[in-house]
Amino acid sequence: MTMRRPRRSVAPLGSWLLGSPDESPRRRRVRVQLLLTAPLVVTNLIGALIACLLISVVVPGPSVWSGEFMLANFVAVPVFVLTAVLIGVTWGTRRIVSDLRWSTVDRDPTESDRAAAFRAPWRLTRVQAALWGLGWVFFTALYGIIDPQTIPKVAFTVAFAGITICAFCYLLTEFALRPVAARALSSGEPRTRRTLGITGRTVLAWVLGTGVPLLGLMLIAVFSFIRYASPTSLAVSILALGGVILCFGLLLVVISVRATEAPIRSVQLGMAEVADGKLDAEVIVYDGTELGELQTGFNRMAEGLREREKIRDLFGRHVGQEVASNALRHRPELGGEERDVSVLFVDIIGSTTLTASRSPAEVVDLLNRFFNVVVDEVDRRCGFVNKFEGDAALAIFGAPVALDDHAGAALSAARALRERLAAEVRECEAGIGVATGRAVAGNIGAHERFEYTVIGDPVNEAARLSELAKNVPGRLVASQRATDAAGEDERRQWTLTDSVTLRGRVEPTRLAVPTALLEGASTVSDQGADSVE
Repeated sequence: MTMRRPRRSVAPLGSWLLGSPDESPRRRRVRVQLLLTAPLVVTNLIGALIACLLISVVVPGPSVWSGEFMLANFVAVPVFVLTAVLIGVTWGTRRIVSDLRWSTVDRDPTESDRAAAFRAPWRLTRVQAALWGLGWVFFTALYGIIDPQTIPKVAFTVAFAGITICAFCYLLTEFALRPVAARALSSGEPRTRRTLGITGRTVLAWVLGTGVPLLGLMLIAVFSFIRYASPTSLAVSILALGGVILCFGLLLVVISVRATEAPIRSVQLGMAEVADGKLDAEVIVYDGTELGELQTGFNRMAEGLREREKIRDLFGRHVGQEVASNALRHRPELGGEERDVSVLFVDIIGSTTLTASRSPAEVVDLLNRFFNVVVDEVDRRCGFVNKFEGDAALAIFGAPVALDDHAGAALSAARALRERLAAEVRECEAGIGVATGRAVAGNIGAHERFEYTVIGDPVNEAARLSELAKNVPGRLVASQRATDAAGEDERRQWTLTDSVTLRGRVEPTRLAVPTALLEGASTVSDQGADSVE
């Protein structure tokens, strides 16, 4: 089952407006300043206009457009609003940017810096709340002095607008400061995060987008009992506040949902990359709520998968990829099973002389080039290099992975090895022996330490044949059982020669050599056979 991909790409910080976390400190400072200033100015001005609209035509009560209110309407209100906006921008945003200067000068944050990064939305919201609170007192007193009957509608309207704008302030500030939060979280988690969390963010959107306007409708109903209001006035109030609920409530919910969606989509995209095998996938952690923990958890999971893959690769290099895969899929246990296998044994001729005449570094380089050819040809035919024994190698065909023609694969690998070693590793020669038979394949050792290996007569026979091959032109010998078990195409590449009783064996072994090597070749002597131990 494949994972469904995200329908669109995810920006590193959840929005293209926020740029990239690796941009220059100067660009980050300008971007954060603009994202803090512009939305706050616009939302506060819109809040002031909405308050004026509600006071003028929505909330029942005495009109504020009579001549006695002209000075308040056209002088006091504009002056106070513009002054409050300027103070909010200069005092609020500059204070926040000053506290977060570490993020704009590319300095590693301290613990207090990280904590300040997550307190910033609340601090700026408190500044806005203080200004709107001051406005609530000023406007209520101003209009109340002129006409005390306007106090309820003015107080309610300014409070309603101020609460809604403060909610937008918090959500927009949290959005604008994501690049700062990302840097703070990349340097460590603060001890205390003063963030709302998913539940708090959702409740805030509902309360301020739906709850407060509904409370306003209820208060208007209460006012209508205290002071008579015409049906037309009540209808206008209900329609206006209903429109506010629909518009501002929807906008707050959308902002809240997008703030929740962005981290989830980043993790979704990261999981799709992991599913494609890209274990270097990593998401930028920028959310201070539970979703930030989700992002962090994904990164830890990806790191664990990378570590597991490194161990698996290293494990496979030591014991063979197939053995490693079987060990990871199933719990390995001591013991084995009998199965028909073919064994290829290759051993360098005159290794003692090579070691004595070369430096250790040269010997290691020679052995690495020698074994590289062996592994390449064995792997190419789905074999398994079971052991490196000094200057020799043991390869198994048919275990741990069953092969339909394991004998043909072993014989083909032996012929290819002879040709490649002669061409690519000319500094040395090697004897190659191939045998086929019944053996036990499994884990041998103790419960605390064991290895996968193959034990049986074909292993011993292949080792003795490789020693025998050192005295044969072409340096390659196989047993008749190996050629008989091979497929027709591979069998035609070999010709049977002498029968030799190898040391340690009772029955003679009929030998086979590649047909291409017969010209000019001599028969195998008993001396070669007797030398096998």
